[in-house]
Amino acid sequence: MSIHHKTTKSLLIAFMITGSLLQTYTVQAQQKKYNVLFIAVDDLNNYLGCYGNTAVKSPNIDKLAQNGVKFDKAYTQFPLCSPSRSSLLTGRRPDVTGIYELQTHFRKNLPDVVTLPQLFKNNNYFSARVGKIFHYGVPGQIGTNGLDDSVSWNLRVNPKGRDKVNEASIKNVTPDRQLGSALSWRADEGTDEEQTDGLIATEAIRILEEKKNEPFFLAVGFFRPHTPYVAPKKYFDLYDPGKIQLAKEKENDLADVPEAALFTKPSHWGLGEADRRDAQRAYYAVISFMDAQVGRVLDALDRLKLRDNTIIVLWSDHGYNLGQHGQWMKQSLFENSARVPLIIAVPDGLKGKSSGRTVELLDIYPTLTELTGLTAEGLQGKSLTPLLKNPEAAWTRPAYTQVKRDKIMGRSVRTERWRYTEWDEGKAGVELYDEKNDADEFTNLSSDPKYTSTVKELAALLHKNGNTGTN
Repeated sequence: MSIHHKTTKSLLIAFMITGSLLQTYTVQAQQKKYNVLFIAVDDLNNYLGCYGNTAVKSPNIDKLAQNGVKFDKAYTQFPLCSPSRSSLLTGRRPDVTGIYELQTHFRKNLPDVVTLPQLFKNNNYFSARVGKIFHYGVPGQIGTNGLDDSVSWNLRVNPKGRDKVNEASIKNVTPDRQLGSALSWRADEGTDEEQTDGLIATEAIRILEEKKNEPFFLAVGFFRPHTPYVAPKKYFDLYDPGKIQLAKEKENDLADVPEAALFTKPSHWGLGEADRRDAQRAYYAVISFMDAQVGRVLDALDRLKLRDNTIIVLWSDHGYNLGQHGQWMKQSLFENSARVPLIIAVPDGLKGKSSGRTVELLDIYPTLTELTGLTAEGLQGKSLTPLLKNPEAAWTRPAYTQVKRDKIMGRSVRTERWRYTEWDEGKAGVELYDEKNDADEFTNLSSDPKYTSTVKELAALLHKNGNTGTN
């Protein structure tokens, strides 16, 4: 064989090897795993600029909405922290998890279930949690693991800031209620970074910096705006209490509302307008404070050039009443309590779009599995990827929300127009609201003969699919 031929053959082999390697690297690059930044916010309703609220300042979450798809009709499965989070993170409805209160761990009923973060951990993602993802009692369990699930994570971080340390100075205008379920607040001294949520943002940024070169599932759980409403004073200064608009009320509003529907008794816990206005101002202040911490994390994501390979999901575990129907906080099946903010931003996905389709927090788990190419068994939600591609795509699924009231269960189904609710299978009352024409839910239409067919149709939908989630 000539020297020229050997040289040509060697070059050809070298070219083939190089080509093969390039092809391998290309395939690897194409298969590079999306990171997930999973931002949970505790007790946040839809009082955000991006959802049309002009009173509350939330520039960072508003900016995130401009970089993804905002779901205008997203609903919790249970308007209470642990039942909601257990449902979302296992992908099962509350009647499957069996979690209706704040004490029982979901593993008691589902010992072998694979949670959302656990699935990523099992697939070679670095799975980390900072703050509240599974349930914590707030403020009592801040700084502990609470009802966390250890097998879901490679790393768990439990910051505790000055808001927890200085609890004794918090003002409580409902002193017969514990701080975690009281209208209570403090305009604090010091910096953002000294607060628990500030420390959570700092720790999340540290993890991003350390793990930027490997696939990660980073769950960042902010405690605010959960009561007690504590934030640095500068956030309270953003809001003039004299200009706070209290919830619209109507004379005899509760005359057609079943007794079981009411969580706050008596209405407003007997508080006058001045205390209610101050409480609402404090809630707004802690939203703005939490929003600033979200902004710090998102800024770090950009600084580290991770945005182009990271799916961002921001959600709240349930909504929050601010005096509507005399009700405060959660644990009701009114719209303000059941509806939640939900924003999903996917690299190279749609930006600044909104979807009016009715979706559930239960849908987050299958959405993330589809976006990342993972598989999971037994999920009861449905992937939102069709709506991430086309926010107005055909979508016929309603949303189911339930809450336990003493020994009876309230169950509600929400379509794009209607909310239909039964208490104790209707024996303790029924509600029907036309959300298109009566967004304040002032008129219960369930006994109006004009809506007999609507009640029948929605009752069938509730009874057929509400528990099993087979809709």
